[in-house]
Amino acid sequence: MRTRARIRRWLRARLTTGDRGFGSVEFAILAVVVLMLVFTALQVGLYYHARKVAQSAARQGVEAGRQLGAGPGDGVTQAQDFLARFGNSVQGASVSSAGSTATQIRITVHGTVATLVPGLHLDVTQYADAPTEVWTAP
Repeated sequence: MRTRARIRRWLRARLTTGDRGFGSVEFAILAVVVLMLVFTALQVGLYYHARKVAQSAARQGVEAGRQLGAGPGDGVTQAQDFLARFGNSVQGASVSSAGSTATQIRITVHGTVATLVPGLHLDVTQYADAPTEVWTAP
């Protein structure tokens, strides 16, 4: 009889404890979700920053290459210099002047974005184009 009473008390104690200790489980699950949201927000920020840096490098290259007496090679050099100074977020960047003509210059910057997630590969390609300066006699 004593054993049966002990078992009943033990069962009653176990069944009436409610959700004791469940807060730790909730926190562990919620922490994973919050960390995923934070890392996603950071990755989106890195992507848009890399896009802006690549776009700025392309614009700098176009402005240098469209001046009177300059050429697409000068634009590529200027874009590469810009990326060397400010392009840490654009990894493995390549600059080309493909698509340029005698009256139009086009600079394209292509690279990859620094990522927080191993195995994630994000490319960024930005270009800028403008007409070249031509002086004409009045």
